[in-house]
Amino acid sequence: MTELTIERLGHQGDGIAKGPVFVPRTLPGEVIAGEVVDGRIETPVIVTPSADRVKPPCPHYRMCGGCSLQHASDAFVENWKVQVVETALVAQGISTTVRGIMTSPANARRRAVLSGRRTKKGALVGFHAPRSDVLTPVPDCRLLAPGIMAGLPGFEALVIAGGSRKGEVRITVSESEAGLDVWVSGGKPLDLALETELARIAGEQGFARLAWGDEVIATALPPVQRFGRAGVVVPPGSFLQATKAGEAALLAAVQEAVGDASRVIDLFAGSGTFSLPLAERAEVHGVEGEREMLRALEQGWRQSQGLKQVTVETRDLFRRPLLADELAADAIVIDPPRAGAEAQVVEVAKSPARRIAAVSCNPVTFARDAKILTDAGYKLDWIVVVDQFRWSSHVELAAQFSR
Repeated sequence: MTELTIERLGHQGDGIAKGPVFVPRTLPGEVIAGEVVDGRIETPVIVTPSADRVKPPCPHYRMCGGCSLQHASDAFVENWKVQVVETALVAQGISTTVRGIMTSPANARRRAVLSGRRTKKGALVGFHAPRSDVLTPVPDCRLLAPGIMAGLPGFEALVIAGGSRKGEVRITVSESEAGLDVWVSGGKPLDLALETELARIAGEQGFARLAWGDEVIATALPPVQRFGRAGVVVPPGSFLQATKAGEAALLAAVQEAVGDASRVIDLFAGSGTFSLPLAERAEVHGVEGEREMLRALEQGWRQSQGLKQVTVETRDLFRRPLLADELAADAIVIDPPRAGAEAQVVEVAKSPARRIAAVSCNPVTFARDAKILTDAGYKLDWIVVVDQFRWSSHVELAAQFSR
């Protein structure tokens, strides 16, 4: 066996020793031993543990790939995630105030993607083991919200009815005001018998809505999500912030960054997470590439009282970013996918907007895009780090830029 000392954590949360050798579920300063295979030690023996090592709170942690940092203290994880953001900024020559981190509580994940597979005796529903296609059931998960945990028997019934022994189905589930909103992909093609059985399961389990592929099978009650005053029925399987606490923290940061702007442009607006609450004080133009999400946003606005004007535009902001002369607003909100939005940010940098509220789920691409803005005369005033994906290596943030 090879004995090594862990020097740091990588962006995926693995410990890194000299070599480099990647060692999952280890911490800086720990002395570990194990067999190095292709630059990794998959099952290390902890020779000298870190003072930050704790007993994982979840009984599934060893086999489940849903979490990667439960062996570390909360304080260590929070400090590490802040450092990930600071390191990304330093690499671009940027310094700013990092106000701290908001971590979502345990059992708070209101949206999750589970995998399901039929077995000889029934079905397995859960998460994959790390770097494996082995599926681990999670009946005592410390991550998922109670409502989703209560739905596990229903998800298994769906897999038994419409899954295949040869492949897996993906179950995207979100809590809504009316109950669970469930979207299944990768299942058997629909026929009358399967559709009837799925509708029966949805009714028996009390799902608010069940969609199978492109078809909505049953809607007992509209699965409303609340964005400020507005109630929105998002399309099946659509993006939703992972926790209510995380969404609230991001929204508070966006509202502060926008300030007293009377007109706001919301880029990558989705179904209105930020657009609709901001419309309580400002006119908002929401731009998004997915037409169905914008339809949900617009309908939510029309059915709400007391909101200012909201307009929407369907546009692929990667291929056709809004140009500087189309960005006439007091403030701009931008919340792109992990790849960032380099082409769009180039145009934002030339816009007349006094303030920019930036939300990101990737500190590296955020820092790259922030460099474009600061080079164009914007100042990065502050950052708030938001940890919605507790016990994972995932890092989110919200920031304010001003002229």
